[in-house]
Amino acid sequence: MPSAPALVASFETSASQIAECPQDDVLEIAFVGRSNAGKSSSLNRLFGSKRLARVSKTPGRTRLINMFTTSVGFRVADLPGYGYAKASRREQDAWNAAVDTYLEQRHNLRGLVLVIDARHPLKPFDQNMLDWAVRRELVVLALLNKADKLKRNAQIRTLAEVQRSTAACVNVTVQLFSAATGLGSEAATDWLRQFA
Repeated sequence: MPSAPALVASFETSASQIAECPQDDVLEIAFVGRSNAGKSSSLNRLFGSKRLARVSKTPGRTRLINMFTTSVGFRVADLPGYGYAKASRREQDAWNAAVDTYLEQRHNLRGLVLVIDARHPLKPFDQNMLDWAVRRELVVLALLNKADKLKRNAQIRTLAEVQRSTAACVNVTVQLFSAATGLGSEAATDWLRQFA
């Protein structure tokens, strides 16, 4: 059986608020996570490009809602990360408000890819995002990124711990992942293909 073609994405637009996002019915998947979880690197890995989403050594560089069109029809929204950014409190509050509005009001949002640092899983932001997504009946892929920085036994323990914590959430899939090495990439792209 031939393998599925690679997922490819291209930049569409950036928006500072929901009113600037494309006004259509194209299904969207949002990438969310804390500023230092490796969200942009994960997006780049899954869509086979080192330059799709801007990656910086300084966490928190994503300051707009960046939209990408995919080769299989859905759109990806790369949202500003929460916390850690070297920016004024006023700037951070503005980004967080834009993200909250997008998540609450975007009618074509169907799922989330929640990028979590595997070394520090289920921080309050991660748990709040999962709880919110479950209430909204969105499907969620929780990527335990940076799993390559853990020994194998620690990877297994972390995965089991997060799976236990989300066991009651029927629409949440949890998996080990590494944007750096590609660990878990195939399973993650398979998850994304359900929206094609």
